[in-house]
This record gives sequence, structure tokens and C-alpha cells, in this order.
Amino acid sequence: MNEQLDTKRIYLYLLFAFGIAWAAALVIFLTGGLQQSPVLIAGTPVTLAFILLSAVVMWSPGLAHILTRIITREGWQIKQLKPRFKQTWPYWLAGWFLPGILTLAGLAVFLLIFPVYFDPSFSTLRTLIETNAPDMDLTGNTLWLIVAVQTIQAMLLAPLINSFATFGEEFGWRAYLQPKLMPLGERRAVLLVGVIWGVWHWPIILMGYNYGFDYPGAPILGPLAMVWFTIIFSIFLGWLTIKSGNVWPAVIGHAAINGIAGLGGLFVQGEPNPLLGPLPVGIIGGIGFTLVALLIFFSPTGLTKPQPPQKTKKRASTKAVTTN
Repeated sequence: MNEQLDTKRIYLYLLFAFGIAWAAALVIFLTGGLQQSPVLIAGTPVTLAFILLSAVVMWSPGLAHILTRIITREGWQIKQLKPRFKQTWPYWLAGWFLPGILTLAGLAVFLLIFPVYFDPSFSTLRTLIETNAPDMDLTGNTLWLIVAVQTIQAMLLAPLINSFATFGEEFGWRAYLQPKLMPLGERRAVLLVGVIWGVWHWPIILMGYNYGFDYPGAPILGPLAMVWFTIIFSIFLGWLTIKSGNVWPAVIGHAAINGIAGLGGLFVQGEPNPLLGPLPVGIIGGIGFTLVALLIFFSPTGLTKPQPPQKTKKRASTKAVTTN
């Protein structure tokens, strides 16, 4: 491509994105980590770590986008914010439903390979309900019905409910960094965003987020597994952004997986290796995302921007003019 990388703005953006997120992560670490974070509102699960993660860490890429534009006087012509829903609605639907479908597919594959971890009695859910709602009748298929309802709610509502938080990330990664890296080519751009995004997660991964502490190869393999997942998910979200020409399908897709990723915990018992599954951040749990990412990445037009339809001009009919 003929365009050159805007390295000044890229480096400044990354300085803000990492600086804000990692500073917040340091505060979390110094105040008890993710597990022992102080409760801010008595009687609720609202902790300092929760507030910093949702309001600062997840919004740091978006804040970095804003700060970089202000400092470098880049202007505010942000094409990726124009929804263009009528022209791109299939990608909105893909962002809304595919993460849930792929998450459930990965969970199914994981449980087929490791059936010993399948818990048909939903003991974790049963314990939770018996603790918080001891009068609820759990006979028959009640637990299966609850899980089904939760799955449907996660598929339908989570993309909307979680979109405010995920907009902070996507406004940064997909609406700013990805376009800035496009001079490298579409494939290199989405791969590099995936690597950067994964490394950006490292402080909270090292504090036990997603993988905990007790897994083979801890604490090194957890951060590396996260980079693998962010690469394949970056391909998917990058595809949504490139094809739709706006960031909203990626916001929805990111919100969708955040809302349903933990569902696999209801189906398992024992202590499965989190590097493998059942969550989509595991190698097997994320197999659906991997296959879709490979299909997109190696398709000749998978990451190319759609060409606008060419308008054909009708030739004006000409009449022969005769002179007397």
C-alpha cells in the first residue's frame, strides 16, 4: 500500500492505552488484587477492582483515542462511528449472535473431549440458588430451564447491556489503531492489533483473570494463551469492522462474548485446565472462533473492504438532426 504509517500517533496512542490501563491494574494489585479488592458498597459485590476494570481499564483504549486526537490536533472526522445499519445489518447480526454460537460450540467440543468434567446436575448453580433463594423448587428440570433461560438472555440482551463498556475498547482498538495500521495490509493490521490487545491484558491475567493461578505453566502460559485468543478474536472483530465500515458490529460482538463467555462454568465440575477450556479463552473452548478466524484470514476477500456498487449511467438517446 502507498500510505505510510503514522508512527507518531500510533506510539502516542499506545502510550496512553497501556499507561492508563496498567496504572489502574497497579492500583488493583496494590489494594488486594482481584480476589481481595476492597468492597466499595457494603452488601454488594461492587469492589474497587470491579470499578477500575470496567470504568478505567476497559475504557483506556477509547480514552487513548480521544487524548491522541486532542494532543495531535487530528480532528474528529471519525468515519467508523457512522452506523450505516441499512447497508451493513448482516454484520450487526453476525456480531450479535456468532460469539454466543461459537462459545457454545467450543464448550460442546470441550465436554465431548473431556466428558469427565460435564456436570449434568449443575451443582454450582444449585449451590448458588440454595444459598440465595432457599425456598425455590429445584425439582425436575428446573435447573435445565434456568440454564436455558440464562443462555437465551445472554444471547439476546448481553450485546446491548455490555456495549457501553466494550465501546471503550473498540473505539480504541478497531476505530483508531486498526485503521492506523492498515498501511501494513489488512492481515498484518488485524494480527498486530490482536497481539497488542493481548499484551495489554497481561497485568490482569497475571492477577488471575480468566485463567486463575493454578494451571500448568503458570504464570507464563496464561498471558500467552490470552494473546492467542485476542489474535483470533481480533480477526473476527476486524472483519466485522472492515466489512461494515463502522465500529458498532465489533462493539456488539465484543459485548456478546463478554456476556456469555462464563456460561461454560455452569456445565463443568472438577478443575479443568483453563488453558484448554471450557471458556472460549481456552484453546479447545475457543475452537469455534479459531476456525472462523482461519476462514476469514485465508479467504482472498475475507479482510478486504467491500467496493461500493458502481452506478451505470444510461446513455442519452440521440436523434439524427437533419438540415434543410
